[in-house]
Amino acid sequence: MFSGSVQPSIVCLFSSTGSQPLSLFSVQVDTALPSDSFVHLLNDSTSLPAPPGASLISLPKTYRDEDAEACVGKQLRQTVLHIQSPSLRTTFIQCPASFSFRTDDEGLGLKHAWLQIQVRNLGREWSFEVGITDRTGKHGVIRCSTFQKNPTLRCNYNLVPVLHLPLKFPSSSSNALTAWSTVTVYLPGFIPQFASVSRDQRLRTDASDEDGSTDPSNAPSPQFLPGGAYAHLTYIKIYATCRLRRIWLSDSPPGTGGPTPWEFELYGD
Repeated sequence: MFSGSVQPSIVCLFSSTGSQPLSLFSVQVDTALPSDSFVHLLNDSTSLPAPPGASLISLPKTYRDEDAEACVGKQLRQTVLHIQSPSLRTTFIQCPASFSFRTDDEGLGLKHAWLQIQVRNLGREWSFEVGITDRTGKHGVIRCSTFQKNPTLRCNYNLVPVLHLPLKFPSSSSNALTAWSTVTVYLPGFIPQFASVSRDQRLRTDASDEDGSTDPSNAPSPQFLPGGAYAHLTYIKIYATCRLRRIWLSDSPPGTGGPTPWEFELYGD
């Protein structure tokens, strides 16, 4: 998608305040749950306009304090994308809209090392995943989920290794100034974790199940794991349930390589 293009130091894939926020994305919802599963643009501070024919979940009480002054700055007075569903895996947005590891398509082909996602914790399970490729052409998927307890490594239906990692928002007791977070991910740093999690997983299996009763068939073979230098990002997928403001990639970590564009900053109510 971008592999043949000159890539600036910052590339924004999604902005909820843009004229066509989802122009690069496909949208999937659970059609069996039309009143509970949807993707909808609304104002973060008012939750309006309401989604037609559907019901918004109640926001966490942590961010609906009875003292109005305590809520100042916890919400954004601007349009955001609300992604909601009780069935997390069936409701998501994905960029590029169509991608498959079964083809030679490089997907996004973006070489930036840093990924940042501005997201609001709605007190429900949430997950996102990215596809990466190393310079030897080996693919991998990194999935980060709030419900995941420990790192695991499995193969998906395309026989691509999936590294599933725990993700945690700031706790409600931390007295956060805002309900929003910027999740910052260093993509090259995930590549060594495929091998380390695979090794730890094999050791645990050998130690706890010497009689062979555990089926290791879904664990990827070490020779198929990404292990070379990071090459590029192939796709990104954001699952329910969350509110989303912006997704961008950069060559440098936050706070270095020049100032972040002002419109990328979070401004409270």
